[in-house]
Amino acid sequence: MTTPDPRAALAEPTRRVGPWWVIGISLANLALWMAYFGPLQVLLPSQVASIDPAGKEGALALVTGVGAAVAMLFNPVAGALSDRTAGRFGRRHPWSLGGALVGAGALVLLAGQGSILGVAAGWCLAQAGLNATQAALSAGVPDHVPVGQRGEVSGWIGIPQSLGVVLAVVLVTMVATTTESGYFLIAVLIPLGVLPFVLTTHDPRLATRPPFGLRAFLKGFWISPRSHPDFFWAWLTRFLMQLGNAVATLYLLYFLTDAVGYERIFPGEKAEDGLLVLILIYTATVVLTTVVAGVVSDRLGRRRALVTVSGLISVVPAVMLAFWPQWPVALVAAAIMGVGFGIYLSVDNALVTQVLPAAEGRAKDLGVINIANSGPQVLGPVIAGPIVAGLGGYPVLYLTSAVLVLLGAVLVRRIRSVP
Repeated sequence: MTTPDPRAALAEPTRRVGPWWVIGISLANLALWMAYFGPLQVLLPSQVASIDPAGKEGALALVTGVGAAVAMLFNPVAGALSDRTAGRFGRRHPWSLGGALVGAGALVLLAGQGSILGVAAGWCLAQAGLNATQAALSAGVPDHVPVGQRGEVSGWIGIPQSLGVVLAVVLVTMVATTTESGYFLIAVLIPLGVLPFVLTTHDPRLATRPPFGLRAFLKGFWISPRSHPDFFWAWLTRFLMQLGNAVATLYLLYFLTDAVGYERIFPGEKAEDGLLVLILIYTATVVLTTVVAGVVSDRLGRRRALVTVSGLISVVPAVMLAFWPQWPVALVAAAIMGVGFGIYLSVDNALVTQVLPAAEGRAKDLGVINIANSGPQVLGPVIAGPIVAGLGGYPVLYLTSAVLVLLGAVLVRRIRSVP
């Protein structure tokens, strides 16, 4: 057996990845995002509403909030551990597949829960497994993709994030007939989506495991504008953009029911049907823009400007929903939101990979970045719940979302090392 070259795992990639590698990691990401969004968009709200109809808003905020807290902790920790994994199967693949199996098992357990506490515990376990998978998959781009191809690849990988919402909602509302069968179906699809990428792609392994020091290990999770300024501003930009998104989408199903009056406008239909229509429109515009935006950012190299543009576009639908909570307006808002998020998805992911502090800690640093994804899921309910309950309702909720997104679009300009 030949000794692995440590440079293969840590070197900056220069060879472009082929279409099969992109397809494999995109399929794995599709399974991951279906596992996130199937529960978040439909299964958890439906399950929580059946357990506690009167207090569904607060109960859902509790479940999603504690789950996001677990994600916020486990993503960077799993990433740091994968950075140090020196087994024969590589650094990333064991965590990709292992996390998928844990996440699938947790969704099976969730299907049988009949209390808010049980639902919260099951979702926390699912978040732990799924975030281990996400940490490993996220590191695949800086591990294997050269800088000049990262916008394009991030665009292709970003499509499953939006497509996963559509497929998950379709599967759990039209294919599965109950909440329980919806959980079972998604649980089966998670490892099936991740396994092809694990089996067909090379994952360079470390020659030796790096030495471990607890203080250095813990210090690696801290970022500041002094030690790594561009990394800090990239993190803060993503946090604000994702917080605005979390505030806007957490109660979208309830918004259609209570503010738009979807079931009153369309007798015999459910609000979930309207949600699916909005998601389909949103996904179509994301798919049409994300790869194009990624390719443009690769060619121009001007990733900051495109992130700002995406933020300005995303403010528009939030303002529309704040002042005109009507079904036709919601349809147009979904299309505009897809354009803004499609640009943001590919360009910001590529930008982040260019400001990572060190090759030795790519997965850990991307895990820290991913706190900016999961952290807003914790803070979002804290902000959105009181607003919906009595501090202005849905108009104030969506204006708050607009302000947060706009702030993120402005602060991305503080990054200096990326044009």
